[in-house]
Amino acid sequence: MPLLPLFGHTTLRARLAEQWRAGRLPASILLHGPEGVGKQRLALWLGQMLLCTGDNAPCGECQGCRYALECQHPDLHWIFPRPHLKGDPGPEDVKDDLEQAIADRVREHGLYKRPGGSEGIYVYVGRLLVQQASLSPALGRRKVFIIGDAERMVPQTSSPEAANAFLKLLEEPPASATFILTSSEPTSLLPTIRSRVVAFRVPRLGDADLRRFIAEPAVREALGPGGTDDERLRMCEGAPGRLLGHDEQAAVFKRAHAFLDAAQGGRERWLRAAFGQGGKGARGAFSDVLDAVSVLLHERSRTAAAAGHDRAALAAARAMRAVEEAKLAAQQNVSPQLLSARLMRELSHLGS
Repeated sequence: MPLLPLFGHTTLRARLAEQWRAGRLPASILLHGPEGVGKQRLALWLGQMLLCTGDNAPCGECQGCRYALECQHPDLHWIFPRPHLKGDPGPEDVKDDLEQAIADRVREHGLYKRPGGSEGIYVYVGRLLVQQASLSPALGRRKVFIIGDAERMVPQTSSPEAANAFLKLLEEPPASATFILTSSEPTSLLPTIRSRVVAFRVPRLGDADLRRFIAEPAVREALGPGGTDDERLRMCEGAPGRLLGHDEQAAVFKRAHAFLDAAQGGRERWLRAAFGQGGKGARGAFSDVLDAVSVLLHERSRTAAAAGHDRAALAAARAMRAVEEAKLAAQQNVSPQLLSARLMRELSHLGS
């Protein structure tokens, strides 16, 4: 089987299946939860169920299931962040790029690292999605669109018609279409998107499901030697995807911690830290750091709110908005050094 089986999430799966059988499954869905818990794999499972023609969906044996498991079903469209294509790419260029990227993920059994900071879901992808949604299903009775890491959808003021067309799809999807968005940072989604989807939280996996995941031969090969199963269990904290590219992620979060520390260390530290972010050629790495800063601020806000520290929670939430604005500016060719200096000034009062 090209894709690894879906581990865990049995309660949520049962809930989604029950709603589907009862005809109450929303047409526009958001699966949100911690990074690495398997949201996109769950979305693919849900897509397989919707396209299954067997008696006990997803049966895993019918033509629809087989094609879905191989990511070859013509009515299953999987979209996720990709590097920006040069020039003004047409629909076929975008489609070819996505198909190649999906084939790469399938070859790795669905074990892939988190997209880099320079990768996004650009406006030309939205145009392709709108075009595909307007067509009749090719094989089954419906079409399924999975949009992974939906917070990476990059709006472009030069093409508002494409963004508006996508929002219209979410609000009034064709009768034969289901849209499944996934996000580890739902607060970073555009409010106009959040208002048009029904959200389901995807929880962390339990130890039994994690051990089954780690025991898979493809997983052991991807992780390589070193480390016991117990150590890996503690490392992933219920999110098995965190085991992939762990060293790179650890380095990025180290830079994110240093970024926040510098923001509260005075103007001299701001300038030194900002200069260290590099020029325009470092936008991808800088965007990775901003993503990690967003995660740290989200955790800080949640912890403060749980402890009853409302002012600290509100300050962290405001800081997250400033980071999101910086992430958007980074996509628009603004120097990381300039953005860092501006952002650190806004974050300087976070701890006060």
